[in-house]
Amino acid sequence: MSEPQSDSVTVSPADLQAAVHDGLITGSQSAALWARWGQQVRPPAAAPAGLAPGPRFGFTNVLYYFGGMVAIGAMTLFMTLGWQQFGDWGLLAIALAYLVASLLVADNLKGRGLGTPAGILATLAVCLVPLALWALQSGLGLWPPGGPQSYRAYHTHIDWRWLTLEFGTLAAGVVMLWRYRLPFMVMPIAVTVWYMYMDVASLLMQQASFDYRFMRDMSLVFGIGTCLIAMWVDTRSRLAQEAEWRQDYAFWLYIFGALMFWGGLSLQNSGSQLGKALYALINVGLIFGGAAIGRRVFTVFGALGVAGYLGYLSHRIFQNSMLFPFALTLLGLAVIALGIWWQRHEQAIEARLGGWLPAGLRPR
Repeated sequence: MSEPQSDSVTVSPADLQAAVHDGLITGSQSAALWARWGQQVRPPAAAPAGLAPGPRFGFTNVLYYFGGMVAIGAMTLFMTLGWQQFGDWGLLAIALAYLVASLLVADNLKGRGLGTPAGILATLAVCLVPLALWALQSGLGLWPPGGPQSYRAYHTHIDWRWLTLEFGTLAAGVVMLWRYRLPFMVMPIAVTVWYMYMDVASLLMQQASFDYRFMRDMSLVFGIGTCLIAMWVDTRSRLAQEAEWRQDYAFWLYIFGALMFWGGLSLQNSGSQLGKALYALINVGLIFGGAAIGRRVFTVFGALGVAGYLGYLSHRIFQNSMLFPFALTLLGLAVIALGIWWQRHEQAIEARLGGWLPAGLRPR
């Protein structure tokens, strides 16, 4: 006698993706089904479960990203001067052809449920926008005189003339991100913001000689601004109702925002011990802040800053002290002990730290 079959079955996102791969349903139908089932499982008043998990680190995804970065590098960092032989209009035609082809392939891959390679192809399209804008501007004779005459210099030279390309790339990148909703597309947007801070500083320093201190302070300002935008994006993603918007769109903004902020902070030349101690204290704050919102990039940069401050103490303040290495060893062991204690009480600590944060920034 056969056993009665259960009235319910367990379905995971991997099962839906397999169905898409077999051609039983489309990628959009898969997303719609998962969103509908999620609403049925959770009560209407329940908060979203936070960010959806990112792509799994496996050999397939390594091949995806390696191939994608080679293709992106070919049209950006590794573009040779030989491309100038195509002329401005030839470069524009090539850029637009690559861009349209990349988006068509991205559409096809996304429809088949292959989100990771679709995101890489869509990212390639965003990376082609500044090339197309440069060729168009140069072909129309609108490129400001006195600046670089080759697009290759876009990735190697700081110049305020690139700002038209950067604003255009940001606008096109946001529009394409809204259309495709693939998190890796944020990477060229974050890189463009990084380029923009240097070119804005170049614009503001036109009447004066190059001043690295001004560049340093601009890095600090742009870093803070980018981190605030990342937190806003992070909050919206965590609280979003649609599955596509609950992906981690803030990852690359956090990385480049933290890089600009920490770089500008670390280049501050403080002649006082109080200023250097304040620098170490800010880095300690980055460590705990990163733990509170679940963003390791702040913890990594904060740990580098604290290590740098300890190195300064070792080589400048206590260079003749025999006790300092012993004290530093004890401090390291104390940090390890703190890590053990933290691991045992991690959930309670994160809950307490998260209580000071908006609901959208609490790690889940």
